[in-house]
Amino acid sequence: MKLAKNIKTSAIQVLQKEADAVQNLINYIDEDFVTCVEAILASPGRVVITGIGKSAIVANKIVATLNSTGTPALFMHAADAIHGDLGMIQKDDFVICISKSGNTPEIKVLVPLLKRLGSKLIALVSNTKSYLAEHADYVLNATIAEEACPNNLAPTTSTTVHMALGDALAVCLLEARGFSSEDFAKYHPGGALGKQLYLTVADVVPKNLVPKVSESAPLSEIIVEISSKRLGATAVVDKNDQLLGIITDGDLRRMLLSGADINRVKASEIMTKNPKSIAQAEFAIRALNQMKEHNITQLVAMEGDKIVGFIHIHDLMKEGIV
Repeated sequence: MKLAKNIKTSAIQVLQKEADAVQNLINYIDEDFVTCVEAILASPGRVVITGIGKSAIVANKIVATLNSTGTPALFMHAADAIHGDLGMIQKDDFVICISKSGNTPEIKVLVPLLKRLGSKLIALVSNTKSYLAEHADYVLNATIAEEACPNNLAPTTSTTVHMALGDALAVCLLEARGFSSEDFAKYHPGGALGKQLYLTVADVVPKNLVPKVSESAPLSEIIVEISSKRLGATAVVDKNDQLLGIITDGDLRRMLLSGADINRVKASEIMTKNPKSIAQAEFAIRALNQMKEHNITQLVAMEGDKIVGFIHIHDLMKEGIV
């Protein structure tokens, strides 16, 4: 029991230290940060990110985030850079060098070479008095009080802070470029995320299944329409095919429990008026959000004022976006 308590306490302490460090980053978002973002935006070049050790792993993550949000980026390992990889850097590129200390031997060798190439150098560093910070054109301040490691050695808080600052940079660039969800979808066509960004209601609504009855339809006709179309509901329309309401399986059960005369009941008496609907051109994820908001399982899909079918939460589940 004591061991479990110590584990829980240690985990909480790590998360608290890292959360405090990320929160403290707010104090370092200053005009230098703004100037750095503006310089990257104005440059026709790419962003090359480099680092060594854990910083190289963080660099890879930031590169991936930048590429997926509209800022072309490349990863260059700091150790490999001096063995030929410097050749990937072009004249207009910005180089972001990630380092906690800013004083590692590899960094001290790399920085003069980058300056000789004429590249603009951004230091993402936790030591603003370091060799790297002093020779950089821009400094992204990622100062931390201590690592979450009890020995204050293993990169924990520092890597978390570096990654968070990279996210802040990427999002600022995204917003400044006016990068939309449609743009995002171009780079994420696969998986559930991609489907959320490009799948429309029209893509999901079962084709050629438009259950509908007139407002005077008897119970038998309603049941046949719901059962034959297998969507769990039917629309109720007027003589001009305008939507008046919806009848679901649940409405039928409630009607039976109410003791209504099943031989005389009509669609207009049991339908839900003004049902929730969605345009078929809308993204399917918006249909899901609407279902969640109103605690319902289906929507009437419309094209203008014409009913094209129903979109059910099961359709969205089949597509993997629920």
